[in-house]
Amino acid sequence: MSSKPHVLIIGAGSTGSATAHDLALRGLRVTVIERGEIASGTTGRNHCLLHSGGRYCVNDQEGAIECIQENLILRRIMPHALELNDGLFVALDDEDYAFQEKFLAGCQECHIPAREIPVEQALRIEPFLNPNIKGAVQVPDGVFEPWRFCTSFLATAKKNGATIRNFTEVSDLVFQGNSVAGVRVFDHRTGKTETLGADLVVNATGAWAGMLAAMANVDVPVAPTAGVMVTLGKRFNNMVINRMHRPHDGDIVVPIRNTSIIGTTSWRVTSPDAIEIPQDQIDTMMCAGELLMPILRQARQRGVMAVARPLIASANIDARDFSRTFEAFNHRKQGGAAGIITISGGKTTTARGMAEKVSDVVCAELGINAECKTKTTPLVSYRDFYN
Repeated sequence: MSSKPHVLIIGAGSTGSATAHDLALRGLRVTVIERGEIASGTTGRNHCLLHSGGRYCVNDQEGAIECIQENLILRRIMPHALELNDGLFVALDDEDYAFQEKFLAGCQECHIPAREIPVEQALRIEPFLNPNIKGAVQVPDGVFEPWRFCTSFLATAKKNGATIRNFTEVSDLVFQGNSVAGVRVFDHRTGKTETLGADLVVNATGAWAGMLAAMANVDVPVAPTAGVMVTLGKRFNNMVINRMHRPHDGDIVVPIRNTSIIGTTSWRVTSPDAIEIPQDQIDTMMCAGELLMPILRQARQRGVMAVARPLIASANIDARDFSRTFEAFNHRKQGGAAGIITISGGKTTTARGMAEKVSDVVCAELGINAECKTKTTPLVSYRDFYN
């Protein structure tokens, strides 16, 4: 048995994967448990957008600052897994154009590099844009492939001794007194049930965080918030195209590989495992996307997906306006069970920063003095995950 403290991370989406890398790099013994394939939850069904923070620079500046800071770090540590194609925010009407002044001011306040470019230049770069746009601003957006994003972190974690177990589902928590001391799991590959002990359990299950926390009789203010996205069977834009206004339904078209993703709607759901996809929301996506790029009305729909975002709930605020920031919850300090810590909120773009925050909490709880090194440590290729 290793003398290193053992941390068991539940969830191999972007946050769990980045946390495995952070803790393994700090010298801890790490095991990651995932009930499905890597990135098979929220991370694997998102926009694939490397956020510049532009979408939030007016109405959620805390989230915007986190996005641009992490965007710049990810460019340094995992360039092999990113397409750094930038983004355009475009004004379709006079109201959008009036918003542009607020948008540029917000970018400046959040330290997001942004520059206004002539409409003629924007149309040369993106010939399928609505030819009647009234303004355009370029920002450092990008795109990623979710599985490659996660496996880049996990491959590096494995290199530093971490164990990754996918298709292994947590059925219950194991207690010693009032403290969580491990988990009971069902291995979908072998059909066997077993108990895994741990010095600390990290709940990195995203939209499912509240369900897992309930096993420990603790609450987390996670509001599973669904969104519909429509994937088209062709790539129509080189850059990420956003509409120049506050985040709304169908106001972004993200190019990823040879597809285009239109997104997204937003509404609260009770269960992240049972999300119905209303036809009217699909129609909304198509209509809104066509305003940005009229050619989209001719495109073949390749697929429609819905996923629950793990947003931190705020009282009396509509789900669309929830902050995109994140929080780590040490349940012992909140009067709940010891031995379990939850990290939730945020976005895939901010996964590394979320991992740093929860790893700091983990080390403090275990009495370990080990600083974060993930800002400057390059990740190995996602190709090394199975090597």
